[in-house]
Amino acid sequence: MPHPDAPSPAPGKLRVGLMVSSLETPAWAKVMLERIRASAYADIVLVVRDASPQRPRASLWRRLVAQRRHLLYAAYRRLDARLFPVRRDAFASCDLSALLADVPVMDAVPRRTRHSDYFSDDDLAAIRAYDLDVLVRLGFRILRGGILTAARSGVWSFHHGDPDLFRGGPAGAWEVFLGQPTTGSVLQVLNEELDGGLVLYRSQSSTDSFSVGRNLSNYYWKTLSFLPRMLAELHRLGHDAFMAKARAERPPANFYSHRLYIGPTNGEMTRILWRLGGRMLRRKLTQWTGGTQWCLLARKSCGPKGSLHNFRVMEPPPDRFWADPCIVEHDGQCHVIIEEYINATAKGHIAVMTIGPDGKWPRQAQAVLERPYHLSYPFVFAWRDTYYMLVESSTNRSVEAYRAVEFPHHWEPAGALMENIMAVDATLHEHAGRWWLFANMVENDGASSWDELFLFHAAEPLAREWTPHPQNPVVSDVRCARPAGRLFVQDGKLIRPAQDCSGGYGRGIRFQEVLTLSKTEYAEREIGRIEPDWDPSVIGIHTFSSGGGWIVCDANRRRGIVGRGW
Repeated sequence: MPHPDAPSPAPGKLRVGLMVSSLETPAWAKVMLERIRASAYADIVLVVRDASPQRPRASLWRRLVAQRRHLLYAAYRRLDARLFPVRRDAFASCDLSALLADVPVMDAVPRRTRHSDYFSDDDLAAIRAYDLDVLVRLGFRILRGGILTAARSGVWSFHHGDPDLFRGGPAGAWEVFLGQPTTGSVLQVLNEELDGGLVLYRSQSSTDSFSVGRNLSNYYWKTLSFLPRMLAELHRLGHDAFMAKARAERPPANFYSHRLYIGPTNGEMTRILWRLGGRMLRRKLTQWTGGTQWCLLARKSCGPKGSLHNFRVMEPPPDRFWADPCIVEHDGQCHVIIEEYINATAKGHIAVMTIGPDGKWPRQAQAVLERPYHLSYPFVFAWRDTYYMLVESSTNRSVEAYRAVEFPHHWEPAGALMENIMAVDATLHEHAGRWWLFANMVENDGASSWDELFLFHAAEPLAREWTPHPQNPVVSDVRCARPAGRLFVQDGKLIRPAQDCSGGYGRGIRFQEVLTLSKTEYAEREIGRIEPDWDPSVIGIHTFSSGGGWIVCDANRRRGIVGRGW
């Protein structure tokens, strides 16, 4: 029976306990706990607070002496915060007292070894009396002993880093320093083996090239969703089925063979600062020599294959760029509908380029749709003998549809499929009598729009109500989440082009074979990719379209570098 002092959640709700060092918590954790308390699947019924005696704060001199080998890193973090401020600080201090006012707080003093905490039998008995489904570790040190089994489904803990590549700390720092293109994060069930627990959720974010602070804030805002998602799944499946699913999805055994990371020493930090300075200088040189410009790459083709060495460059005027091509063949003509971005207005509109019967391209694009806000990623589809177009209008917090009055030059509003959301690159696909909408979404303000793919379905493409997929987000990986064009069938396989934004926006394209697409399940795997490696002037490629005997992509090129094979 639950402890008599525990609050009574709604029948069927999971009983969650928190392990904290204090009721002061970073902003990302408070948002996460607010979401759980407002949910229909779980509630917080116990707070276990670390009441270990605190050592008196050492004098400034003693602290400087103790950290003398890492002073340069501390100075870098201060400079980092000044040079690269974050829009929304994930680590702003917040008080949980009001949020958890009705939740009993139990003070525990664990037995401490050099790195680990062990709970006494009395404390374990008191915790078990609350009949917890999950304990969530947001404080204490490394946990050992009976506390790991004090809740039915164990102690869940975040590891902010990829445990296959980076163990130790500081979180999110070495990925920046070593130029790792992605920064990983996991939610796991702890066991006696450090960072060897059962992984419940795994994700990858793009690593910031210069700033540890920005890197941390971005992916901490994203990872706060992992716990609510997994609690909802545990509630839906039940303990046995949930754990069986997690074990079945566990990757093959992988021995950790890298160093155990600690804060960089002054010597290491000196070399790191030279490396960061070199990156900054290279970026400045690119800007000084003309910056970058998105252009189109095109070639005739009988299918969605080919070598990028054989593509022709369709270069826009220097005051704009062209991107997000979508090919539509209509009445014997091939139209390429694109985003045209004007540098002077810092805003994009939708334009069209019609390829001549002799294969010649126009030198200019003709604007066909403009709004007071930025438009991009046109996605054109036919339904009931009429052409429609979705456009990315995330600055207007909507997924908007337009109807062709006179294709492809005149369009009128056909309503919003979704409103009051932050969704980018919405892509439709008809399958098994349903319409499926893929879009990257930002669930938590402060996180990136590159990382997570959400899936919805409806009976019609212009529906105003879309059913979210129960696995949402169906992909949580910056390397293959964001849509990169229309889904297509090749050799009997349904393929979804996806942007690879690891290390930077629109760096490359990955082709994902869709293995399962149903109302309850979604699965895909990578079967190919396009990397920006065939020419030194190219630094990115992020949309793929084929049709009408053509393949068209976009590419981001350095203006001051002459490429090969053009």
